[in-house]
Amino acid sequence: MLSVSFFTFSPVQENTYLLYNETGDTIMIDPGCYFPEERDVLQKFITQNRLEPKLLLNTHCHLDHVFGNKWIHETWGLLLHIPQKEKQVLDFAPASGLMWGLPFDNYNAELKYFKEGETILLGDDVLEVFEAPGHSPGHVCFYCRKQGFVIGGDVLFRESIGRTDLPGGNHATLISSIKTKLFVLPDETIVYSGHGPATTIGHEKKHNPYLMS
Repeated sequence: MLSVSFFTFSPVQENTYLLYNETGDTIMIDPGCYFPEERDVLQKFITQNRLEPKLLLNTHCHLDHVFGNKWIHETWGLLLHIPQKEKQVLDFAPASGLMWGLPFDNYNAELKYFKEGETILLGDDVLEVFEAPGHSPGHVCFYCRKQGFVIGGDVLFRESIGRTDLPGGNHATLISSIKTKLFVLPDETIVYSGHGPATTIGHEKKHNPYLMS
């Protein structure tokens, strides 16, 4: 059984997720900790709860989702796992940071790639990987079928959707991804988004103004 904790970090207010099981083994997803104080919050939570980080994953590689990658690698020795189509986005992230007035040191160690149809294992728990491009070219979501939740990154928000005006974004592709990849999940599925509060598939089918047609 996975527990889900999240922390809202950086001026961009990005949600960083920790998924951990009964033994304390932990998956870290989209670490957006930008300031030293935010890193301290994350490390304190891990220490106090006796967690053991095992995997570092990005749903996609826009700057606000990768701020903490290098620090996590240096602190716990984890290699970064990303969708291969996001490599160019990761490479561009520091330049993007300068444009937004948020300079940072990018992850620069070995990369591990995953793709749609693969599974990520943490003990007996399974996350299914599926592609959901449109916000970024290689964006993926992580679906825990057994517990009925998805770590959705910046694809679907509560009554909103991810922006598509950044390089590699495409509005029609994003809408298609939501309807063919997320809206086929059970209505009660919880969506943990990259920004803002969690939602459910059923709520978004009924109330999301971007997806009514």
